[in-house]
Amino acid sequence: QVQLVESGGGLVQPGGSLRLSCAASGSIFSISYAGWSRQVPGKQREMVALISRNGSTTYTDSVKGRFTISRDNAKNMVSLQMNSLKPEDTAVYYCNANILRTYSDSWRIYWGQGTQVTVSS
Repeated sequence: QVQLVESGGGLVQPGGSLRLSCAASGSIFSISYAGWSRQVPGKQREMVALISRNGSTTYTDSVKGRFTISRDNAKNMVSLQMNSLKPEDTAVYYCNANILRTYSDSWRIYWGQGTQVTVSS
């Protein structure tokens, strides 16, 4: 069984910062890409940031220059540093990762349970 557990969400004022972390646990042979997505009620979930195993990153345009994704392969962790937060960043943020449980298994995408980020004065 594989679990992704997020932490670090909360309430922050506009212009503030938050750091989200996601820890993957369980039977894990390898993790290829990992990332963060977010969802606002009534809207589709959108990709925020992705990071490959070798550290290549991709960001949605609205967070470029403000958010930074990073990962620790040894600890099976991925983080999202969010700076200069805006009210429109308010959403539930979900960690996701493409994981191979065993050498003979198939790659599968796993999701965390989500953590609320609220940007408001």
